[in-house]
Amino acid sequence: MEHIKIYHSLVIPYQNTEMIVEGPIPPERLRTYSLHPDLDAFRRPKDQWEALVEIAELPEGRIIAARISDQIIGYVTFHYPDELERWSEGGMDDLIELGAIEVANDFRGIGLGKKLIKLAFEGEQLENVITFTTEYYWHWDLEATGLTVWQYRNMMEQLMKSVDMVWYATDDPEICSHPANCLMVRIGKNVPLSSVEKFDRVRFRQRFMY
Repeated sequence: MEHIKIYHSLVIPYQNTEMIVEGPIPPERLRTYSLHPDLDAFRRPKDQWEALVEIAELPEGRIIAARISDQIIGYVTFHYPDELERWSEGGMDDLIELGAIEVANDFRGIGLGKKLIKLAFEGEQLENVITFTTEYYWHWDLEATGLTVWQYRNMMEQLMKSVDMVWYATDDPEICSHPANCLMVRIGKNVPLSSVEKFDRVRFRQRFMY
């Protein structure tokens, strides 16, 4: 299938400088940037930067990032689900995972996460895919934010709702292991019914239970 990538950018005045939100960023441009040292929720910053470049090189991969000068201070990743996870079992080429969203500590609380995600959907470039994200409470930075599990869950849910992602039921064991975990999904307007039905079969292995 065609993976539509339409570059967009947004300039935001910030203190005495400018913040650039842009993407999808091509890998050759991404290689000229560096990663803020606080972006270490998933890997060490150096390893995470290498992972971002690898994602940008994928046909379906997209990196949306916010930067000041050449330093990335926040990012969102989009890619096919990991082949070891249930979401890849349907072999769907129109199922894309919003895999990670991270903002450096000093730049939280200014709506940057929402700007990153909204820019990813600009130009209707994800209307031919089902976009999903799995939210697990053990990935949430409760200590730095001072939020409870449920406050953080509400924050993430509101963030995803800003691009019309909605809560979907599933019998996935990891998501079902804690009530705060959730599956959020956005079905593009050009996605065929056959793909929606296939995704439903992936969501539920034990259909007779629901």
